[in-house]
Amino acid sequence: MYSSKAGHSSGSPEILTSPIPQLAEAARSHDRFPRDRFGAEGARAEHGRRSVLKWALFALSGAVAFGVDLRTVGIERAFAAAESVNLGTGDFGVLNYAYALEQLEAAFYSAAVASPYKGITAYERAVLTQIKGHEIEHREFFKKALGEHAIADLTPNFSAVDFSNRESVLKTASTFEDLGVSAYNGGGASIVDKKYLAAAGTIVSVEARHAAILRDILSPLSASFAGDDVVDATGLDVSNPPATVLQLAAPFVQTHIIAAQLL
Repeated sequence: MYSSKAGHSSGSPEILTSPIPQLAEAARSHDRFPRDRFGAEGARAEHGRRSVLKWALFALSGAVAFGVDLRTVGIERAFAAAESVNLGTGDFGVLNYAYALEQLEAAFYSAAVASPYKGITAYERAVLTQIKGHEIEHREFFKKALGEHAIADLTPNFSAVDFSNRESVLKTASTFEDLGVSAYNGGGASIVDKKYLAAAGTIVSVEARHAAILRDILSPLSASFAGDDVVDATGLDVSNPPATVLQLAAPFVQTHIIAAQLL
């Protein structure tokens, strides 16, 4: 079941209960590293190793929450994110956060439209194509608004998505849209400049339209388009902080996203 309320892990217990024994052992071994053995250079090297390990654990816990079968994702991919981007602080940090998500969505829909899944209907193709266009526009909007403050292009990792399978593509698309809506809802309060806040409001409304139509395609003639997993009893949509959103998005991006100043 795909839900934007998927929980997120925290702390050392996740290391001890990791579904991949090699990763758990790597974490334990890493903690035994002699920190003062090589002086300042050793400390810097250890810090780099800790960052990669932390990102790997972060990505894998997100993968579990997303329902990704970890057996299909080689453990080496968890440590492959040598590149990294720092979202920054203030309004630019929040805009880069949105820009990162829009990059992933634009890349996902571009791949889905370029190689349609087997049995795709004309209606489904039209919907995915239109959403692709919107996500590209959103991506370019943030890139232009950020200017020299924009993060570099991310490297997506969609190896866990079977683009030839209808359910895999549509469920992933639906989860991306639900996640995007919750991200804008959770990040909007941190925006100071009113013009950026207004722009974010117009974009999240489009993302919500995407989320609704994809849910309707997956569960036609049902109330899923505004299900109780995304709309609460008071009629308000889900709102997630950057930490939760980035954890859930981590399995689908190879680039290490540094967002410490937003968390």
